[in-house]
Amino acid sequence: MTEPARDPVLLAVIGGAHGIKGELRLRSFTEDPEDVGAYGPLVDAKGRRYTVVSARLQKNVVVVRFKEVTDRNAAELLNGTELFVNRSALPEEGEDEFYQADLVGLVARTVDGSVIGEVVGFHDFGAGDILEIAPDQGSSVMIPFTEAAVPEVDLDLGFILVEPVAAGLVPADEDAPREG
Repeated sequence: MTEPARDPVLLAVIGGAHGIKGELRLRSFTEDPEDVGAYGPLVDAKGRRYTVVSARLQKNVVVVRFKEVTDRNAAELLNGTELFVNRSALPEEGEDEFYQADLVGLVARTVDGSVIGEVVGFHDFGAGDILEIAPDQGSSVMIPFTEAAVPEVDLDLGFILVEPVAAGLVPADEDAPREG
């Protein structure tokens, strides 16, 4: 067993066993889904290491074979396991680029300066990227992570700018002309 990642970045989540030889279906968060093993061994939250032997795209998941998983029984036990790498294993971000994990902890404020809350999660439920924002009081809200809804991300100053109508936080002006 190895140590958990020191500065972890989530690269994939195991979705379940595939076949009888220990292959697994996983959701990859890398730009090219098949590159999930390109940054070295993956590590789970308990520090267990997984070395990618092969990865192939199949529909909307990646089918992976890990050196450490040799049969279906072992594969089934990993359902839902999150897999990480140390940030130092990843390429440097370019200008105006960031990792999704960098958004967590940023302050979310509207274009008029009002604070909505803090970004506490980044989700992809299949229909697009979603940010979860927790206000100081009350339930968290989910907003689409699109350029219209989040026109600015400033990692240096620690905030995201949210356009409330595009984010679905307030209704559109009902008097405005409708398209269509």
